[in-house]
Amino acid sequence: MRPFRVEVPQEDLDDLKRRLAETRWPSELPDTGWTRGVPRSYLRELAEYWRTEYDWRTAEKQLNAFPQYMTVIDGADIHFLHVRSPEPDALPLILTHGWPGSVAEFMDVIGPLTDPRTHGGDPGQAFHLVIPSLPGFGFSGAVRESGWNVHRIALAWAELMNRLGYGRYLAQGGDAGSPISLELGRVAPDRVIGVHVNMLIAPPAGSPEELNALTESDQSRLLGFSRFDAELSGYMKIMSTRPQTLAYALHDSPVGQLAWIAEKFYEWTDSHSVPEDAVDRDRLLTNVSIYWLTRTAASSAGFYYEGAEERQTMPEPVPVPVGVAVFPHDIFLPVRRFADRFLPHISHWSEFDRGGHFAAMEQPDLLVRDIRSFARPLRTSAATLESR
Repeated sequence: MRPFRVEVPQEDLDDLKRRLAETRWPSELPDTGWTRGVPRSYLRELAEYWRTEYDWRTAEKQLNAFPQYMTVIDGADIHFLHVRSPEPDALPLILTHGWPGSVAEFMDVIGPLTDPRTHGGDPGQAFHLVIPSLPGFGFSGAVRESGWNVHRIALAWAELMNRLGYGRYLAQGGDAGSPISLELGRVAPDRVIGVHVNMLIAPPAGSPEELNALTESDQSRLLGFSRFDAELSGYMKIMSTRPQTLAYALHDSPVGQLAWIAEKFYEWTDSHSVPEDAVDRDRLLTNVSIYWLTRTAASSAGFYYEGAEERQTMPEPVPVPVGVAVFPHDIFLPVRRFADRFLPHISHWSEFDRGGHFAAMEQPDLLVRDIRSFARPLRTSAATLESR
């Protein structure tokens, strides 16, 4: 493992600004809002802010405030933050982002999770944090071979935690980080004491009579699955089938990359008119900038291609305790009875009245409290096993 610092060459930032200034803008039908995609007026204003006011160097400084490392696992470069708690009895926790996320998602939860004493919390609820960039994403850079699906990433995470000397630990994630964390619980049940997710995919299953007998609330959640499949999943279908074709546009046009990601921050968050209703504008642009500056549009999109076959099968049961946090404006919401079918050890289930897909950015306080609540009864068992 070698220390790592984010140091983007100035010429890359100058190139970004030049490309933004020279954007060729498409036409747009009047009065369509977000119904056909990102409105041109919104995107032009956001792109101009990115070019003239957003400061990458500030974001770079914020990222470099945390210890970062690079290592090679199974032939892939893996970048990760490793933030040790000042509390000697802190519990190790690996946090995993998804697409279109990055390690920058977690900047607002790092302090409260690692140092609750300083942030008004119980020091007995502290965590040592490991926050990796997915293979092919961000500072991990492009992968050099195919096959980096959920299972392979989970094996890599198990190896990473082993190299760091963590015998027992928790896993947490949203978006792709959710199935990866659950898979980590499957491949390393002797090490993973529990898995907490803030997005759970629980495919509907059962007879027509059983589905018709669902409560009105659960029926509404089923309609969310249907809407996702019919309207909101276009991005996934493209990246699952033709990621390389899409990558030429995202790799060459920063506005293309911006639109591709900003749309998700509008559709998947607790926003009302623009994504910034739910997330900080600069943090959104930091996330987009990471994809652009690391040139990982193609390799990150390829993650969906690698996982296409996995998504067609019902996942195996997870043999460790699982906690689920449900934020009401996520992509879709799980039905508990479906979740219980492949997660027989759900020990914690929370339903919130605000927040969406990017919980660590939208509602960091709620997410931190929920992780602490899930972990509280598991700490004793972890400490007992560690002492044996």
